[in-house]
Amino acid sequence: MWTSSSSAGLRVLQLLQHRCLLTAHRGPRQLCRLMSSSGPPWRLLFFGSDQFAVESLKILTCSRNSSEGLVESLEVVTLSGDVPVKRFALQHHLPTHSWPPRHVDGQFDLGVVVSFGCLLPERLINKFPHGILNVHPSLLPRWRGPAPVFHTILHGDTVTGVTIMQIRPDRFDVGPILNQQLHQVPENCTAEELGNVLASKGAHLLVDSLMTLSEKMENRREQGQTGVTFAPKIDKSMSWIVWEEQTCDQISRLYRAIGARIPLKTLWMDRTITLLNYVGRCHISLSDQRKKPVPGSVSYQKESNTLAVCCKDGWVGFKDVVLKKKLTAADFYNGYLHQADEQLFVSRKTAPETYPVRENSSL
Repeated sequence: MWTSSSSAGLRVLQLLQHRCLLTAHRGPRQLCRLMSSSGPPWRLLFFGSDQFAVESLKILTCSRNSSEGLVESLEVVTLSGDVPVKRFALQHHLPTHSWPPRHVDGQFDLGVVVSFGCLLPERLINKFPHGILNVHPSLLPRWRGPAPVFHTILHGDTVTGVTIMQIRPDRFDVGPILNQQLHQVPENCTAEELGNVLASKGAHLLVDSLMTLSEKMENRREQGQTGVTFAPKIDKSMSWIVWEEQTCDQISRLYRAIGARIPLKTLWMDRTITLLNYVGRCHISLSDQRKKPVPGSVSYQKESNTLAVCCKDGWVGFKDVVLKKKLTAADFYNGYLHQADEQLFVSRKTAPETYPVRENSSL
């Protein structure tokens, strides 16, 4: 007599036989992989967009072409537009899918998400027998969200790292952790420099995780609520310096975090000034030592050809600005600043409501 468990076992066997018949045209290797996919070589579907993701895709592509037996097949889901991951996939003749992907059932063992930016629904995740892994450039649960590297620099973290986690449906960066590696943040490094290092470390940590995935799955740990921080997107509003509130160190971190993508800005008279080529803290001597400078005060330093600006706890310098066009510190001082009544940069938040802020057309 069949028990209920025996009946369930029979149904599972019948389902496997049915799937094998449906895919018989693939040949013995594919049939074997369908019946047993508990380890490498993996059939992977990669989700990614930017240059950070390319590093992981690159190492997976090399693994597919090597004799180590880690990757059997590799296909790519990418976003619309001319994004780095799509360019790499086309250059290396990797099969590509538009988002959201179709025809995923039974095609892949595992998904890999790196810097993709789209939430994956549960119905998609469930199509992968081993789920979907994510390479994240922080030590989760610190800096969940789309801009962890920028916030690592902006907040002065001295230690960061990379995390391999398992994707959970409909939420970013909350899944269980499979693997982590620490990284000391070099002094004065930029977000771009740190991102490049973490991209490489993350790619190698991904390979390590794929090689021993069953072990990593057994030892995975859920993220706790202690130490959770969020890393929202960087936007242009963050580029406005508040001279009376920000210290030299804070301005330095802001510049190293976003300056390469969103130049720092301030107001001078009724115009937006873009500040370029930050040189850090300046030590200057004023002609009248008895007069305490107001935050935003500008002093041209002829010897170093630098515009020094007073902030909360000192002076910071810039070599160039953009007004109607790019100007050196000397050009801006000679052509504009020394002839004007106002030699003060104004924080946007403290500008009077009637102050007519005029963006330059060339920016």
